[in-house]
Amino acid sequence: MKTLIFTIALSALFASCKQNTEKAYLAANTQETADLKTQPDEAYTLMKNNCYVCHNPQAASHDDIIAPPFKAVKMRYTNVYDNKTDFINAMVHWVQNPEEEKALMRGAVNRFKVMPKLDFPTEDLEKIAAYIYDNDLEEPTWMEEHMQKQHGNGKGMGKGKMNKN
Repeated sequence: MKTLIFTIALSALFASCKQNTEKAYLAANTQETADLKTQPDEAYTLMKNNCYVCHNPQAASHDDIIAPPFKAVKMRYTNVYDNKTDFINAMVHWVQNPEEEKALMRGAVNRFKVMPKLDFPTEDLEKIAAYIYDNDLEEPTWMEEHMQKQHGNGKGMGKGKMNKN
């Protein structure tokens, strides 16, 4: 009888521990999932509010934009940087230290000149760069035609590795 009571008590204890562990795990993952869901919104808002002044994908034509759209930037940078960490680091470094001789997008520099050095918090720039890397970005209506004229369907854009410094 004591063995039966001990076994039932021990089973109840383990069941309680398992249930509490599962609840803690679910609570932690729910919070993590909530954080992931809000981060893209925050990053998109940062990008839209701070970058679309120049990189607006809603520009009516290539002639109406003052910097390349992020869809083109992403295409170029992902051709050179094949992982998220390097991509983010390169974009953040470029925004904080834009130098003509280190530009990956030579055509954009020829057309628009070198962007001004921007004094945004590094954390915000990292969020924006991660958003660009992780998401399918809006393509301006004129971009496909421009890519065909200038880059042969974009296939020539970013061929080969360039100086990453």
